[in-house]
Amino acid sequence: MPRSPNTTRRARELRNAPTPAEVLLWHRLRRCAVGGHRFRRQQPIGPYYADFCCLALRIVVELDGDTHEGLEERDARKDAYLAKSAFRVLRFWNDDVYRDVDAVVRAIAEACGVK
Repeated sequence: MPRSPNTTRRARELRNAPTPAEVLLWHRLRRCAVGGHRFRRQQPIGPYYADFCCLALRIVVELDGDTHEGLEERDARKDAYLAKSAFRVLRFWNDDVYRDVDAVVRAIAEACGVK
């Protein structure tokens, strides 16, 4: 199904204004750096945008920061929609990325089946 111009525009806006945690993690995920699996940033999936997504493995990686506090219900709806669409969702706090990006990448690699 073709995307609306608004969807494409919004995804582009999100890609052009990443959070510092997204930048840090993207440097580790881009160019098929996790077992040769390709991740995309701000991938539209239905009414939502996945922070990072491997379409081939149907894995979504979401980074949550202070702006997500108090929005657990909204995030749960997004997770439910993605699960219903056969995506596995991995959620990490921005602080996890800042403290130990290697551990976050290892968890993502494990979900991708990379040893």
